[in-house]
Amino acid sequence: MARDEPTWFGQPRGLTILFLTNMWEQFSYYGMRALLVYYMTKQLLLGQQWSSIVYGTYTACAYFTPILGGVVADRLLGKRRAIMVGGSIMAAGHFMMAFEPLLYVALATIALGNGLFLPSLPSQIDDLYTPQDPRRGWAYNVYYVGVNVGGFLAPLICGTLGETLGWHYGFGAAGLGMLAGLVVYSWGRRHLPPERERAAAALPSARSMGMDRRTILALFGVMLAVTVFRAAYEQVGNTVALWTDQGVDRRAGGWPIPMTWFQSLNSLFVIAFTPALLAWWRRRSGRGASQSSARRMATGALIVAGSYALIAVATALAGDAPVGWPWLVAFFAVLTLGELFILPTGLGLFARLAPPGLGATTVAAWFLAIFTGSLAAGFVGTLWSRIPPSGFFLVLTALALAAATLLTLMASFVTRVELDEVSAERL
Repeated sequence: MARDEPTWFGQPRGLTILFLTNMWEQFSYYGMRALLVYYMTKQLLLGQQWSSIVYGTYTACAYFTPILGGVVADRLLGKRRAIMVGGSIMAAGHFMMAFEPLLYVALATIALGNGLFLPSLPSQIDDLYTPQDPRRGWAYNVYYVGVNVGGFLAPLICGTLGETLGWHYGFGAAGLGMLAGLVVYSWGRRHLPPERERAAAALPSARSMGMDRRTILALFGVMLAVTVFRAAYEQVGNTVALWTDQGVDRRAGGWPIPMTWFQSLNSLFVIAFTPALLAWWRRRSGRGASQSSARRMATGALIVAGSYALIAVATALAGDAPVGWPWLVAFFAVLTLGELFILPTGLGLFARLAPPGLGATTVAAWFLAIFTGSLAAGFVGTLWSRIPPSGFFLVLTALALAAATLLTLMASFVTRVELDEVSAERL
């Protein structure tokens, strides 16, 4: 997109549409996620280990279906139609969550719709910019704020409704959020560039996709590291949520803070930290000192390891007593800082290395790493009722450190692949 075209907030108008659509979709996702483990353990009276497996399996499937959904979007439906169809299916699944016998059917329905929706939305970002546009590098962090505006509002609204009026009211609010996202996208499609010609119907080979072996190896290595990272990171909505309920003193001035409200801290810190972090990265880039994608992701995994080490120390010091809620706030602050280094950077890396016409398919490969990591997180979560909290959080620290090590080891190779891709785009 040319720099002289109309903008909002200094960015192409289409980015605002994608931002707002994503915000409402994430409102629905995080609203349901904030309630799910509590709903299973408190309302349905499912055991902790089974609830962790269900939670991990659901989040994994929500990121597995985009692997197929990206192919369907690129080859059959097109990105825009995939978003409308997928979003409608997701909204139906959220409303089904209001009926207890439909729990597993509802979760499967949401995951199915997510498969069409999720890869099709961020894969449109690169189409808004020319390869030489300097705004392109920061667009994914701006987009990521949209994830977290929705993620911040969802526990406050859906969580409060669920805890006070009943869990089903919270799930219903999540469904309304998904419908709001579809309305925004439908209204704002005129600000998005025309879709590129869809790829041929046959499944592509690496050669036909324009990916050489080095690119595939680089993406596979990053996927492996992100899988290990997500096994620790995804505990935020699972065992960390249970610890918030059972092991944290949530009293503030004699008033108990609702447990779901703490789920908003992650998103609140994303919104608060992103502008300063982007400004810092721009200054480093101007001095020629910017980090490569893989090294930035390694830094993020290391910071997340520090967040889990923090609460491991806090629980060890507290012994059998509950930990004060400021420790939980500090945990989310450190975790979020690390998240900003790794997750939007990884998404941007996969989108930049995507061949023309197969953007949703390549972005879906990023979600494969989230799938495997979320599935691993569900089984890691079963350790919660077997070992003390301090030991469990040390296990999560070790997982994040392992991811940081893997990313550091492959950083030079991934950087060379990125530079080759940029050079090819400019030819």
